[in-house]
Amino acid sequence: MTDGAGTTNVLQFEPPGPGPWRLDPVHFPRPLTRYFTETHPAPFARGTNDFARFYGLLIDGLEDRYVNGFSYGQIKPAPEAEIPERFARAEEVFAKKLWREQLREWDETSKPNAIAEHREIQSVDPESLDDDDLAAYLRRCRDHHAAMMAQHMRYTAGAMIPTGDFLAHVGDWTGLSHAELLGLMRGAAPVSAGGSAELEQLKTIAQDPDAMKLLESDDDPATVLDSLRALGGDTGAVVAGYLDLVGHRLLDGFDISEPTALEMPDALLRSIRVAVSGRDVKGADVDDLIAGVREQVPEANREEFDALLAEARLTYRLRDERGVYSDIWASGLMRRAALAAGRRLAERGRIDEPEHIVDAGIDEMCALLAGAEAPSAQELAARAEYRATHTAKDAPPFLGSPPEPPPDPSGLPPDVARVMRATGLALDSLFGSSEAEHEADRLRGLAASPGVYEGPARLVAGPSEFARIEQGDVLLTAATTEAFNILLPLLGAIVTDNGGLLSHSAIVAREYGIPGVVGTREATERITDGTRVRVDGTAGEVTVLG
Repeated sequence: MTDGAGTTNVLQFEPPGPGPWRLDPVHFPRPLTRYFTETHPAPFARGTNDFARFYGLLIDGLEDRYVNGFSYGQIKPAPEAEIPERFARAEEVFAKKLWREQLREWDETSKPNAIAEHREIQSVDPESLDDDDLAAYLRRCRDHHAAMMAQHMRYTAGAMIPTGDFLAHVGDWTGLSHAELLGLMRGAAPVSAGGSAELEQLKTIAQDPDAMKLLESDDDPATVLDSLRALGGDTGAVVAGYLDLVGHRLLDGFDISEPTALEMPDALLRSIRVAVSGRDVKGADVDDLIAGVREQVPEANREEFDALLAEARLTYRLRDERGVYSDIWASGLMRRAALAAGRRLAERGRIDEPEHIVDAGIDEMCALLAGAEAPSAQELAARAEYRATHTAKDAPPFLGSPPEPPPDPSGLPPDVARVMRATGLALDSLFGSSEAEHEADRLRGLAASPGVYEGPARLVAGPSEFARIEQGDVLLTAATTEAFNILLPLLGAIVTDNGGLLSHSAIVAREYGIPGVVGTREATERITDGTRVRVDGTAGEVTVLG
C-alpha cells in the first residue's frame, strides 16, 4: 500500500497472539473496515462460547483477530476444570436432540425479536436527525449489530452438528462422498434460495397489468421500484412488504463496506423480474436422491438413516437463516446510518466522499459529527483505497506456530467423540477447498451442486460489480455469503475460489438447482471475464472453452 507521502509500505503480518492463526477467506475474502474489526471480535467470541458450552464441546469457542484488516481465527480449548461438565453435557446432545431446543428458541424468540428490532430501527429516518441524535442512532445501530453478531454465532452448532453427524454415519455405511450426501439436504433451506412469505406474495403482481408494464419498462430501476411501491391496492403493499424485508440487507459479505439491496436497484429489479416470471428449479428430485442413497445403506441401519436425515434436514435452514435474519440485516442498517453521517460530512467538506465514513470506527464517526479533526479526510481515503486494492490472496493462510492436528477422539467417551466428530466434519465441509491438481484448461474444485452448464464467466470481485451480471452468467468469485441469495435467480452456475461443500455458495447452488463448483483456489486468477466455460457440478470441474 502507499502512504500519504507516496511511499510504498510492504505489509507485515505478525501473529496477533500465541498459537496458530488461520486466515478466513471464505467469509472475508477482502480486508475489513476499521468499524468491523473493532466491533466483531467480542460478540463473535461470546456467541461461539455459547454454542460450545451448550453442546458440551471441548473448546471454549473461537477467537477472531485482525491483521492488516484480514480475519485470522483460532480455536480456544475448554478450561480444564470444565471438562467433566462438558462430558456430561455432551452425553445429552444426541439423547435429547438438543438442537431442537435451539431451533424452537430461534423460531419462537430470537428470530421474531430480531426482525422486530430491525424494523423498529429501520423506521427511523437518519437523515432527519440532528448531529447529536444521529450520533446516538449510530451507537444504537452498532449495539444492535453487535448483538446480532453474537446471535449469528450462537446458533452455529445447531445447524452443523446434525448435518455433520449425518455425514459421519452415512459416509461410514455407504462410502459415498459428502457432495453426494449433502445433495439430500436440497429443499430444506428455502431462505438460501431467497425464500420468504413476502417473496411468494410478490409473485402475485404478475396478475396486475399496470405492475407488469412498470416491471418490464426500461425506466431508471430506482424509479421503477418506487413506482411499484406506490401502486394502489394489494400490489403496492406486496412490493413494499418485499422491499422492506430485503431492501436494507447487505447483498454480499458481513461488513458495512458492502452495499445493500436498495443501493443496487438494477440488480434488485432484475432479480424481482425473474422471481415474478417464475424459475424452474432444475436437477433430480430430492426424494429420488434420498431413495437412491437409502438403498445403499445396510438394511439394519436404514431406520437410523431415516432419523439422521430427518434431523439434518430439520435444522439445515439455520445455516443461512441465522445470518440473513441477524447480522446481515443489522449490518445494512448500520451502513445506512453511517452513510447518512457520511453525506453530511461530505457536504461540509470534512471527508472526500460519503462512502469513506465506513472506514471510520464508531467513536471516530461520532467524533467527526461533533467536529473532530481526526481522522483526516486523507486518512479515511487511504483506508478505503487499501481495502479496494487488497484481497485475501495478499495475506498468508497461517500465522504463528504450525497448526496442530485435531486430538485423537479414540480416548474420549463415545458421546463426546461423536459430537466432536460431527462438528469437525461440518467445519471441514465449510472451509475445506479442493486440493486436486488443475490442467491447462480444466480446473478442479469440489462438486457442490450437480449438473452441467455452459455460459460466459462473469468475474465479480465484489458487490460494486453486480450490475455486470446478466441472466445466465456463470458467477466467478472468491466466495459468497448468505446475503448474496437475492441475486442468485440471475445465474446459470457458480464457481468460487474458496469454501467447501457447506459454504454458502454451495448451499445456494443446491437450493437453486444450478451447477456449482467451489474451492477451486485459483479460478478467479485463471479464467478471464467473459470467457465461455463449462461448469460440471457433478464432477467438480470447470473447463475453459474460449
